[in-house]
Amino acid sequence: MLSDLLVVTGGTPLTGEVRVRGAKNLVSKAMVAAVLGHTPSRMFDVPRIRDVEIVRGLLELHGVRVTDGDLDGELIFDPSNVERAGIDEINVHAGSSRIPILLCGPLLHRLGHAFIPDLGGCHIGPRPIDFHLEALRQFGAIVDKTPEGLHLSAPNGLHGIKFTLDYPSVGATEQILLTAVLAEGVTELANAAVEPEIVDLICVLQKMGAIIKVHTNRVIEIEGVPRLTGFSHRPIPDRIEAASWASAALATKGDILVRGARQADMMTYLNVFRSIGGSYEVDDDPVAGGIRFWHPGGDLRPVVIETDVHPGFMTDWQQPLVVALTQANGLSVVHETVYENRFGYTNALNQMGATIQVYGECLGGAACRFGRRGFRHSAVIAGPAKLHAHDLVIPDLRAGFSHLIAALAAEGTSRVHGVDLINRGYEDFEAKLAGLGARAERPVTQAA
Repeated sequence: MLSDLLVVTGGTPLTGEVRVRGAKNLVSKAMVAAVLGHTPSRMFDVPRIRDVEIVRGLLELHGVRVTDGDLDGELIFDPSNVERAGIDEINVHAGSSRIPILLCGPLLHRLGHAFIPDLGGCHIGPRPIDFHLEALRQFGAIVDKTPEGLHLSAPNGLHGIKFTLDYPSVGATEQILLTAVLAEGVTELANAAVEPEIVDLICVLQKMGAIIKVHTNRVIEIEGVPRLTGFSHRPIPDRIEAASWASAALATKGDILVRGARQADMMTYLNVFRSIGGSYEVDDDPVAGGIRFWHPGGDLRPVVIETDVHPGFMTDWQQPLVVALTQANGLSVVHETVYENRFGYTNALNQMGATIQVYGECLGGAACRFGRRGFRHSAVIAGPAKLHAHDLVIPDLRAGFSHLIAALAAEGTSRVHGVDLINRGYEDFEAKLAGLGARAERPVTQAA
């Protein structure tokens, strides 16, 4: 479909600057948190991405008045008239996002019931919601599964629980935080996720009046309160987008200043970036600062990477970086321990001239939960490889950006299909590419 196609001519180093705004993985969750308040909330630096549009639509369906503020990227949420939305209306969003599951706790607190449609998101593994539903049941929710979705009710209210996650799931941690803050009593969550976006969500909830303690050993304690107010918040910058542009600089032998990127959020990535042979420079200016990433010339070095929960190497960092690793001199290894089905994108890279083999064995420092289960979750990348143009079809958000980087690094002109999926998490990426000197454009015939 021409409306979803980008024609990319590679071989030109990306140079210039881009700006990243609020983190996609925090902004959408903070929007849900606004439902818990009884006064308006305000958020700044909100990116113009598809995921924000989806959550905005869901909130408006439930009676939350969402308006644009005076500043670019400012949104105001008025939850004073939260109401039950019609099933048919909610189902319009079925399959478009996984955010609806996080509305369960807030809607149960505000209305006593909730309906959750089929969930979407990128196809990188099943990401089951068992943790979510089991926690909600323990809080006191009654969950009825029907062909159309999940119907939840809480006839006796929600009460604090002790809950241990088998795996420090970000989504399940968010679910428990958003439910526990207004539940009666104390909730103790063990083996919780502690990503920067989780900590920032805790900051949002604390501003609203929540009492949340983050203990050692991944234990979070939430003391339920009877009422929450709105918040005013500027989210942390998007460390995934920042790293994606850094990987693009490395793969294309470019030089990109990523304004808004913060060193503290990216320490693990920066160590790997430097180990490969990339150069970076941090500017701590609170307004105009960021991190400049560039390829200093010479050979890139191979590395061994193991993705993990924070503070490990983030799973969303690996796909864009793998494109750069195809240019390293030697064998690199990436062991994916977070999602079991995240190397499908390498088939397209191999068709472009890369040499990437995917294995079912754990090739990292230790065995992970996917070992001996048939999941091809380790990759060996041999380089340097001369990439050439190819027709590409984007399978998911992060893999999509890696395909785009590969097309920019390749010789010749590639046709990249499905690029609108990238809008889910990358704001104005086409304008940013143009500003960096990329030769990427929609087909001329689209305007006809």
